[in-house]
This record gives sequence, C-alpha cells and structure tokens, in this order.
Amino acid sequence: MLTTLAPFLTTLAADVAEPAGLLPARQQMALSLGWHIVLACFGVALPTIIAVVHWRGAFRGDQGALLLAKRWGKVSAVLFAIGAVSGTVLGFEMGLLWPGLMGTFGDVVGLAFAFEGLSFFVEAIFLGMYLYAWGRMDPRHQFWMLVPMAVSGISGTFFILSVNAWMNAPVGFDIVDGEVVNIDPWAVFTNDQVWMQFLHMWLAAFMVAGFAVAAVYAAGMLKGRRDRHHRLGFMVPFAFATVAALMQPFVGHLLGLRVAETQPAKLAAFELALETESPSPLRLGGIVVDGEVVGSIDIPVLGSVIARNSFTEPVQGLDTIPVEDQPPVNVVHLAFQTMIGIGSLFVLVVLAYWGARWRGRDLLENRWFLRAVVACAPLSVVALQAGWIATEVGRQPWVVYGVMRTNEAAGDNPGLWWLLGATTVVYTGLTIGAVLVLRSMARRWRDGEEDLPSPYGPEPGDAEVEPAGTGAAR
Repeated sequence: MLTTLAPFLTTLAADVAEPAGLLPARQQMALSLGWHIVLACFGVALPTIIAVVHWRGAFRGDQGALLLAKRWGKVSAVLFAIGAVSGTVLGFEMGLLWPGLMGTFGDVVGLAFAFEGLSFFVEAIFLGMYLYAWGRMDPRHQFWMLVPMAVSGISGTFFILSVNAWMNAPVGFDIVDGEVVNIDPWAVFTNDQVWMQFLHMWLAAFMVAGFAVAAVYAAGMLKGRRDRHHRLGFMVPFAFATVAALMQPFVGHLLGLRVAETQPAKLAAFELALETESPSPLRLGGIVVDGEVVGSIDIPVLGSVIARNSFTEPVQGLDTIPVEDQPPVNVVHLAFQTMIGIGSLFVLVVLAYWGARWRGRDLLENRWFLRAVVACAPLSVVALQAGWIATEVGRQPWVVYGVMRTNEAAGDNPGLWWLLGATTVVYTGLTIGAVLVLRSMARRWRDGEEDLPSPYGPEPGDAEVEPAGTGAAR
C-alpha cells in the first residue's frame, strides 16, 4: 500500500467522495511499509549470508569467517529488534487504517498474516539461541540454528507476499448479494501470481542486504583496511548480491508479461503508453503533460519486445481504460524506470567485477570500483522503494484489484493524522538509534572489543570461547 503520492495524482469519479481517513491512511502506510521493508530485507537475507560464513568457519576451520558470523549475528539482532517495533505497528495498522478492507476480507487473508507472524517468532527464537550459543556450543552444532532462521525468513516473505499477490489477483471467495461467501483462505497461497512476486522480492532482499554489507567493507578498504577480514567480509555478501542482480531482470521480465494480462492499466503506466501502438516503442524517461508525452526517448519496437515478448504485439494504451480506473501515470512510470535503471547499473557493476577477476585483475584495489559498491548500498534501497511504488501505486485506484477501491477500504477518521505524526517521531528516533548503535559497535570492534551486548544475546562478561585470528574490525 505504498501509495503516498496517489491522492494527488489519481483521477477518481467525480461523484465519489473520499473518506476523511483516506489521505492519512495512505501516508501512514507509505511511511510504515517504506521503513519496515528495508529492515525486512535484512531479516530475510542476513541469516543465509551468515550461514555461509559460519559454515566456512565451523566446518573448514576458518576462524576469520567465524568471527564475521559472530559480528553479523549481533548486527542482525539489532536490526531484528528494531524491525519488531515497525512490524508490530504494521500489525495494528491494517485494521485501524483500512477497516473496509479487513472488515470485508479479513477472513480471506487472515491466515496468511497469522503464518507470517509465526515465521517472525520462529526467527526471533532461533536468533536468540544462536547468539546465546557462542562459547557454549560447538560451532558445528550452532550452525544448525541458522537453518530455521533462514527458512522462517523465507516463509515469512512468502506469506506476506501472498497477501500482496492476492490484492493484485484476488481469489478464495465469492461475492453473493454484496456478501463475501465461500471463503477459502488456502487459495491465497496457491494464487498463480504468488511465486513470481515472492521470488522478485526475495531477490530484492538479497540485493539490499548484500550490497549494504559489501559496501561497509568496501568503505573500510577505501580507508586502507585491506586485510583478509575486509576482503572476506566483502566477498560473501557481494556474491549473493551478484546472483540476485543477475537473476532479477529475468524474474522482472516474467512478472511484466503477467501484468500485461492481469493489470493492463499498470503496464500502460509503466510504459507511458497513452495510446495503443503496434509495435509499441520503449520510452525512456518522459512525463505526461496535458495529455501528451514530453521529454521521452523512444526506441521503436523494443516496448513490444520487452513487455509482450513480441515484435508486433502492442502494449494496451490508457485510451482503452476508463479514466476512473487509471493509475497516476507519471509517478508509476518514473518509479518503474528508476527501479529498472538502478537494476541495470547493478548488473554492470557485478559483471565488471567478475569479468575483471576472470582476467586476473583485482578491482578491490581500484578506488573507483570501491566507491561504486559503496554507492550501490543506498541505490539498492532507492530501487526497492521505487519498485514498491510502481507496483502499489500502479494498482490504484484499487486496493483489491477489480473488487474494492482504495477509498472504499479507508475509514472516516481524520484523527489518523495524529497517528502519522507520532509514528514519524518514533521511526525517526529508531533510525537515529540504529545508526548510533551500529556505528558504536563498528568502532568498538575496530578497537578490539568483542563482548558487545546485543538484543537476545548473552550478557557481556559471560564466558565465551573467543575465535582466534581476529582481524581488523569494521
């Protein structure tokens, strides 16, 4: 529901009055989901990344890798604890902000939310056990605690994405005389859009977490810390980010083909197709001003090739879609192209590194490459947010596509502006706190301290077996 800009740009039917709670609800969900989704990426991807270095340390005797696992586990705990706050807020917001949606379809999607919550608790339990086990358990046995952490992160992503896929292609119910009947909550998990949307978000999580962690060590190398600790700390997350970056264009392409069939208005906004053209051009940049496309670079035929897998099949134009069913074109188009542009840049960065490595060159000695990797961290977050804006604003004016409009889902409570203000203050405080805590941890690690406190972990000073070979910390 990342639809913060939609109220300003979406054209609604003139006789439909917007409820007083619609605008603050949209702003609140934009803030909450936009903030939480970044933390969720680390909750999904970090356990798997940690598992790789822990396995290397526990089963191959690499004490430097084991040290990385310990430190990344503590970082994961901090981010997980903060994410628990925003996740709890979101749990209450669904019913509070969107009473029409949850009151009508709560029985359909409630099971998916319940399973997502269960996955969250499983990950929290095993994260606590993993941290507490340092120095108390053989690292080879401790490794297996990471498996349910990684699995629960994946399952939680699947369950919450199944709700989003359901909003794009609703199933599992019938509407008879205005009532929702024949409810089948399990159908939400077998929706034919679930798996591709899940895979798209799963890869995005590894891109965000992979580039973010790699960027930390790239920044350290820019400051002259070029020891094995930093190289290993860079290589493992960068390898995950590489796989995700190279797979993502193919998954996105397959998703785009489905959008052409299921949500033609969204695809038309993606491609800035005001009219149906055969074949359709690919429009780079540009916006709609007074009903005309201005400022775009048009590449003939390529729009049909990318969006329809055809040299002649057209992208259905917005001229074939009622005005009241059209999304805010400029926002959707620019967000979509921002995501695509940054994703293409990531492909170039990872190919440059592995191509140079194949030729025997070490780009980790190249300061411009290290700077590019550092820039990839914030850019991955921008691409993530842009992707969600494109898909969620692109579904407008529907909250449940073809069934319920967003203005029908909102309540009539203008007091929600106070909730938005309070949430903004809380999230600002959490952001500042997270930055200060993580920077403090990094500084103390560089100074040689290892027994740092962390959420869910043992108290400092508890007897621990310190892995040998500790390198310079980042």
